Amino acid sequence: MSKSIIIIGGGIVGLSTAYFLQKEGHQVTVIDKSDITSGASFVNAGYITPSHIIPLASPGMIRTGLKMMFNSSSPFYMKPRWDPDFFKWSWYFHKSSTKEKVEEAIPVIKDINILSRELYTDIKKSGDLGDFQLERKGLLMLYKTHKCYEHEIKVAKKASFLGLEVKELGKQELSIVEPNIAIDAEGAIHYECDGHTTPTEFMPKMVEHLKKAGLQIKTNEEVVDLTEKNSQIQSIKTTKTTYTADEVILAAGSWSGILSKILDIKLPLQAGKGYRINVHRPTGISLPAILMEAKMAVTPMNGFTRFAGTMEFSGINDTIRKERVLAIANGAKAFYPELEIRADEIANAQTGMRPVTPDGLPYIGRCQRLKNLTFATGHAMMGWSLGPATGKLVSEIIDGKKTSMHIDAFHPERRFN
Repeated sequence: MSKSIIIIGGGIVGLSTAYFLQKEGHQVTVIDKSDITSGASFVNAGYITPSHIIPLASPGMIRTGLKMMFNSSSPFYMKPRWDPDFFKWSWYFHKSSTKEKVEEAIPVIKDINILSRELYTDIKKSGDLGDFQLERKGLLMLYKTHKCYEHEIKVAKKASFLGLEVKELGKQELSIVEPNIAIDAEGAIHYECDGHTTPTEFMPKMVEHLKKAGLQIKTNEEVVDLTEKNSQIQSIKTTKTTYTADEVILAAGSWSGILSKILDIKLPLQAGKGYRINVHRPTGISLPAILMEAKMAVTPMNGFTRFAGTMEFSGINDTIRKERVLAIANGAKAFYPELEIRADEIANAQTGMRPVTPDGLPYIGRCQRLKNLTFATGHAMMGWSLGPATGKLVSEIIDGKKTSMHIDAFHPERRFN
């Protein structure tokens, strides 16, 4: 039966959800506070990463964050501030960062990433969006030190055990797979299971397709209030009008926690800011890579190479910290010594807010109290990778179908203590 559905949020998760719901014949409206041309879904590394099996909440991360707290150019920066929500989230993060919980999360993260990788391929084959970059060249984890190698080889062995394609590369092998640029690294772990895309190409094509399919996409319209009655969301008030719908999906990224508070729902979530630099000239880089010591990503996209990274917890804001952008440029230079990122390229850096849960797993599922509310948020650094899978799972939830994978681990009201 066709339902009227409001999706709050027009990022990769919201649009992917709209994509799969419209295929089931539902009447869908997407509402976004921006014009859907910027933000995390546009500035990310574009990775589709089954290899990223370790959640952000892992042993030692809080200690790392505390060490870096007073260095605003560090890869993992937590701005000192008085924020009770952040304190509570940090405590939950600490409680989640155990070896046991990481081991439980690994197969779940792998499964949802593989599901999403397959769905990206299905979208490409469907022709709905026309042609767009979708490559399966894998991902290089480049390392300079034995310490980073030891860390990553443990992950690689787990990934290989789970059936993911992994290979070790030495210096000579690196020069073979990347012949057009010098790399200052001791070697790499090559996750051949991974793919990549160009987000700034994919997102506009998805918006255009959804509009042609008859969906309503409301931009520059912010949700300011939500009312409830009889255990359901009754209305959605925006800066322009008021909506009603059979189903409401909260896919507002880092703003999801703020909107949840209106409904007296506590959704532990923090905004993790990331940065990107685009280089619109030949770099010689042909393979996506994580520069391990610099903790940053490099992606050869359609028409440019993207350098992205850092995780900054400083609340929701669009402030660009120049020292963090410079750290990305310097990190790139350390691994690609022949590459010079110009001042104008650094000046054109952009940022986006990634919604981070305390345990590194997204919130996907129905609200217990409000029967017509479904959550689809909290994907942290894997938002791009997990967009289609989340959209597919949400469409199955709405239709009461058996989900494509078990989603208990993603329950939006799970306990963290």
